[in-house]
Order: sequence, then C-alpha cells, then structure tokens
Amino acid sequence: MNKDALLKECFRWYGPNDPVTLQDIVQCGCAGVYTSLHHIPYGEVWPREEIRKRLDQLAPYGLEWTAVESVPVSEAIRTRTGDFERHLENYRQTLENLGAEGVKVVIYNFMPALDWVRTDLAYKLPDGSQCLFFDPAKFAAFEIYLLKRPGAEKDYTAAQLEKAKKFFDSLDEAGRAAFEKAILDVFPGVKMGVNMEKFRAMLAKYDGIDEKKLREHYRLFLEAVVPSAEKAGVRLAVHPDDPPFPILGLARIASTESDFKQICEMVPSPSNGICFCTGSLSARASNDLPGMVKRLGTHIVCVHLRSVQRNPDGSFFEANHLEGSANLPAVMTEVLKLNATRDAAHKLSVRPDHGHRILDDLKKPANPNPGYDCLGRMKGLAELRGLQIGIAFTMGESL
Repeated sequence: MNKDALLKECFRWYGPNDPVTLQDIVQCGCAGVYTSLHHIPYGEVWPREEIRKRLDQLAPYGLEWTAVESVPVSEAIRTRTGDFERHLENYRQTLENLGAEGVKVVIYNFMPALDWVRTDLAYKLPDGSQCLFFDPAKFAAFEIYLLKRPGAEKDYTAAQLEKAKKFFDSLDEAGRAAFEKAILDVFPGVKMGVNMEKFRAMLAKYDGIDEKKLREHYRLFLEAVVPSAEKAGVRLAVHPDDPPFPILGLARIASTESDFKQICEMVPSPSNGICFCTGSLSARASNDLPGMVKRLGTHIVCVHLRSVQRNPDGSFFEANHLEGSANLPAVMTEVLKLNATRDAAHKLSVRPDHGHRILDDLKKPANPNPGYDCLGRMKGLAELRGLQIGIAFTMGESL
C-alpha cells in the first residue's frame, strides 16, 4: 500500500466555544483541523497575532491548521456595494497574514445572501438519529408566507405549493418563529442575528444582479485577491453552492462542473482552486462526482466527503457517509489516484462533513453548529478511513 497516497484526516473546529474539543478531535485520530476566526466580523482584517493565537491553541494537541474554513466573502464584495473596496483590501491583507504564519489553504464561498440552506436541522431518521434535511415545499412556505418574495410561487410545482400551504398552516406562532430562525441564522460559527427585515434588505442588494453579473463580480473578486494569494503561497478553494441549484430567485454559479471550469479559467493560477464537497454536489443528480474529480483534478485543493439521499419530490437528507445518492467508493478511488500524483506540499486533506446526531450526542444540549456533533462525524471518519485504506491496499502500487 502506498501510504503517501492517503488523505490527511481532519475535523472542522469552530474554535474555543465549540462543544467538540480539540482533545475530542485528537481522540478521533485527526492530524489537523479546518477552522476559522469566527469572532472577526466579515470584511475585517485577520491580524497576525489573532492567527498566531489560533495556532497556539492547536499546538499542545499536535494538530495542524490544515485549512481555513472560511475567510468569508462579504455581501459588499459579492454585490460590489458599500465598503467593498476596503473589504477587498482587507481580504488581500488577511491572505498575506495567513501565508506569513504558514497557513496555506483558504476555503471560501460565493453564495449570495445565505450560506448553506436546510429546512430541518434535526430531521429524525427511522433509527432515531437526526440529520439535516432540505424540503423544497417547506422552503416554498418560507419564501411565500414568511419572506413574501414576489413571484416565488413560479419557482415551485403545484404539488409543492399545496404541501407548502399545509405545512405553514400546521405551524403555530412559536413554530413559525423557530422555522424562520432555522433558515436565516445558520451562518457557520457565528450568530449574526439576521431577522426577516435584515434579510429582505440583503436580498434587495441583489436587484439587477443576474447570473451573468454575479459571475462578473466573482471574476473581479478573483482578479483582486488571487495575486495576493500567490504572493503569500496560499491556495484558495471555492466551496460549492449548497444546495447546488438556484434559490430565493438568486443565481448560483458554483454548482456544476461547467461552473468550476469557468471559475478556474477566470483567473488561471495554482492559487485559484476548488474545495470538492461531495455532500453539496451530490444534491444535484446531474453532477458526475467521480468524473468531476478526474476532470477537475489539478484544481482540487481539499475535500469534504459525505453523501445526501435525493428523494423523488426534490427533497434530500444527509445520509450516512458511505450511503445515499453519491457513489463514495468511486469518488474515493479517484481522489486517491489524484493524491498519489501530488508532491508533499500539495497533498490533499479530507474532513467528514455534516454527520448524524447519534448516541450520547442526542442526550446533550443542541450543538450551536448543526451537523457538527462529534460522534456522527467520528463514525463517518472511521468509515472513510476504512474505505480509503481498503481502496489503497487493493490498488497497491497502481495508485
């Protein structure tokens, strides 16, 4: 078995307030973490002393800061409004500061308005475990009855609209408030206190920004920051849209293989790459995940592995890591082949993405970071570890 072809195993860590501790992560067998400085507001510079503090927190546990997840792209940058020029300069400085401290991979996304979207944060599966779930009918209820977005009805089928009304009518006032909060306030690692009024104001900034214009804004962002990433020796890795299809009447431009080819061609550079997230991408049936690894391989910087189970009604839930609609064995095979071609400085790392809430985690207070309880991710990591070792052993030197 070619051990050099194996992926570096990591966990996402939300910082000192994360209920999953660094000791827990070490006991899961991880070599590093994907983490961020969530206490620094979007658009502001990450000072070198703050970066060093995070590195100092990891050092006693022997953990590497393998990837930044994420340095957020502010709404001002995406819409090119307000203070966007200052935010771009701050982004450039942050990349240079990270590179100077030896942190060389930075994940980000270009999703308008919201980050990832789910309609249920604790969907109960038949075995009693809980997972994240997206139901387009419930999201229709949010758009039509809470957000009241003009024209939203046109984006849904008659069956979905009927189901949306029944669902909304079943909620009392407290249920509606909880449903609204679950959709609006799930920005990773931070509670931004986004309410409906603030969210409508966010959406209003996208008036007139269609897919073509959003791609142009993205190109301008890359042109502004990639040279600084190159100078700092940092590789940028765009995370796919989640879910990978249009929502809220807004464009999505990082959802398909074609999207990623366009992104990498906008500003060709080793510093302009992809975070290959199978969980996000598998929610779209047309995405050929193993083929995408083959064809986008040189641009892939890091990997998130999980799977979703797509349902005929357009809904999906986050399945066990090796189950669901994604062919994880085929994906892992291609990822390991890709990793075997990399030099030591560019080897791939992996983290198990959103896990199920299982066992003792079900008895604890709800994790403020939905999908990131310890035990479900530890189970997923163990499955992925066995999968990659088994594939590597079987393929041997052919890797």
